[in-house]
Amino acid sequence: MAKDFYTAVAERRSVYGISKDIDVSEEKIREILEHALKYAPSAFNSQSTRMVLLLGPQHDKLWEMVKDALRKIVPEEVFEETAEKIDAFRSGYGTVLFFEDQKVLQSLQSQFPSYKNNFPVWSHHTSGMHQFIVWTALELEGLGASLQHYNELIEDQVKEEWNLPDHWKLIAQMPFGKPTAQPGPKEMQPPADRMRVFK
Repeated sequence: MAKDFYTAVAERRSVYGISKDIDVSEEKIREILEHALKYAPSAFNSQSTRMVLLLGPQHDKLWEMVKDALRKIVPEEVFEETAEKIDAFRSGYGTVLFFEDQKVLQSLQSQFPSYKNNFPVWSHHTSGMHQFIVWTALELEGLGASLQHYNELIEDQVKEEWNLPDHWKLIAQMPFGKPTAQPGPKEMQPPADRMRVFK
């Protein structure tokens, strides 16, 4: 029986223990990404989000790239712990890369100069909504995922390796796979402390 929306939202968590042993087809994963691209909202219907799906050796290559970049800046005496973390992401089945197309934003800034400073903020809003849809949909399929941000370390190399447009700005990386460990309990602040209702 399919989970309802509220259950799916509640059960979407950061899952760091993942493996390549999944029961979900690559076609289904692609369908999830396409669904998010079609239906996630964006300011002025800009549709500025771009995604790249890395599977198999391409996924592995990304996380080796991240590890190599970190090796240059993380002290040697603590690098082993860092490497273990990156290897955990590599152990997954694939990675979704989220980008925002800067040409789209620049065009909107030219057309609507009074909103010029808002478009980069709204761009991050739409990227976040795409990320949430994909993450929750992967959870519905029994997959675990987390959201990572190694953007500045790898962006130029990612664009070169996969021949991506220079005007795509890397926002986040989402490694996913079969969960091998469940996340621990999550401490939640009471909604009453975080919300006000007036009528």
